[in-house]
Amino acid sequence: MKKLEKTNAARILDRLKIKYELIPYEVDETDLSAVHVAAQLGEPVERVFKTLVLLGDKTGHFVCVIPGEKELDLKKTAKISGNKSCAMVHVKELLDLTGYIRGGCSPVGMKKSFPTFFDSSCLEFDYIYISAGKRGLQIKAAPENLIKAANAKTEIIVE
Repeated sequence: MKKLEKTNAARILDRLKIKYELIPYEVDETDLSAVHVAAQLGEPVERVFKTLVLLGDKTGHFVCVIPGEKELDLKKTAKISGNKSCAMVHVKELLDLTGYIRGGCSPVGMKKSFPTFFDSSCLEFDYIYISAGKRGLQIKAAPENLIKAANAKTEIIVE
């Protein structure tokens, strides 16, 4: 088995001495959804979290990490993040803003530190998956450790 190349997110977890696993999966460029990733991993989709980057009208950019099959409640998310309104950033802005591309965006190790919110449902699990920072690679770790690594808060942010 070939050695997996460490991503910036993995190096940060190493530096913080956080226990995790890098889990590869087969990428389908036509389906980058968390539902597809969960199927590839043989895991329930509730354990596969997606990273969304938003722009608030008052605070600027922030990050939400939510269960793969769920949708953000934008009103709730705006309020929690200190905004009156917020919207998803355009996919074209993602790489310059975060250093990551769609389908490979990790809440850990972005170019800049943004306020980050994990949906509190993550705490129901002993481990969850987040992107390792590139398509085809997930990080499996305890949610508490990922929250710590992302310097995040937990809130109820899905519909």
